[in-house]
Amino acid sequence: MAEIFTVSQVNRYIRDLLRRDALLRTLTVKGEVSNCTYHASGHIYFTLKDRDGQLSCVMFAQDRMGLSFRLENGAKVRVTGRVDVWPQGGRYQFYAYGIEQEGAGELYERFLKLKAQLEEEGLFSEEYKRPLPRYIRRLGIVTAATGAAVRDIIQIATRRNPYLQIVLYPSLVQGEGAPQSLIKGLRMLEAHGVDVIILGRGGGSMEDLWAFNDEALARAVFDCGVPVVSAVGHETDFTITDFVADLRAPTPSAAAELTVFEYASFREELMTARDALYSLMAGRLSDARSRLELQKERLTHRSPEARIRDLKMRQLRCEEILTERMRMILSRTRQRIPESRRVLSGSMQARLNENRQRLAIAAEKLNGRSPLTRLKAGYGYVTGADGKRVTEAGSLKKEDELRIYFADGRADAVVKDVSGHRFTAGKG
Repeated sequence: MAEIFTVSQVNRYIRDLLRRDALLRTLTVKGEVSNCTYHASGHIYFTLKDRDGQLSCVMFAQDRMGLSFRLENGAKVRVTGRVDVWPQGGRYQFYAYGIEQEGAGELYERFLKLKAQLEEEGLFSEEYKRPLPRYIRRLGIVTAATGAAVRDIIQIATRRNPYLQIVLYPSLVQGEGAPQSLIKGLRMLEAHGVDVIILGRGGGSMEDLWAFNDEALARAVFDCGVPVVSAVGHETDFTITDFVADLRAPTPSAAAELTVFEYASFREELMTARDALYSLMAGRLSDARSRLELQKERLTHRSPEARIRDLKMRQLRCEEILTERMRMILSRTRQRIPESRRVLSGSMQARLNENRQRLAIAAEKLNGRSPLTRLKAGYGYVTGADGKRVTEAGSLKKEDELRIYFADGRADAVVKDVSGHRFTAGKG
């Protein structure tokens, strides 16, 4: 009778056969990925297929460290691993510990070569990395106009700062013309005056991200006058622009987080700083007032007001002394006034009498020479009609009107005749 085996015995036997086969212990299988699932545990379950068959595969979490891209359905890959049986499940699987994109080997060699060249030239040097401005007002984005990357950046940036101005340059991010499109976007945003530029796209295969491994683009990033943040693919994806840029963000979303300051926190910090400043100013003002009061108290006895008060007191004392002295002088003067009056009165009376005598003599002399005195003696004062004095007969003519003034009045006359005989006093 044939020996009877249990299920687990059969599965273990098959497992042992497979493990003894040297070919199945390490081999590389190429095919197309399908049914790819990233488990919460970190393991990746997928199926590798070609036109005629398929192979169940698993990559455990501890083996994912070497995976530089995200495994997706439809990707053409080369998987290195071993064939083994899981006895509990009763099926054999391909246990992968290395996955490489089909054709990525050549691209990876080109990537490493360019990376080494640019690193030797110093384009990756930390001394050329510029710090991002802490508070930006204008954010530039160079990426595809549609897709998760631009949506994530805009959503997170506006959430963090609703007052931020965002300038998007819709660029090609994949294909033959992508590098030149990206370079043009960098230069246009630099000319536009943005504060920071985010350069990036969503995840993909190495071929999808190859535009960001372009040498001309790398040099454009290095020469850009505005700080550049490289945000290409997922956290495990690395491109040349990541090494050249001023900052590498693991994802586009992280780029927005790293670049845009949070306005609410900024406002809170500003209010806290304002309160601290007010408190500091209030404390300093209080100290200054205390010092001022102390100085006022010290200056009380040395102040100009105190000196003015002292001088006023001295002035009052001087005024009292001066007043007393003036009173004494006035008293003495009043005592001397009667005697001075008597002496002055006698002297003035004598001078007055002398002047009266002189005045009487002068009056007599003047009276003797007065025209009125002569008129009383029989003389007359003759004037023409115009009031001018007439002193010569030769100045008159017949019919001239005359006025003759006497001591007791006036007489009007008319010249009837003018003769040239001179009158001689005392002769007939």
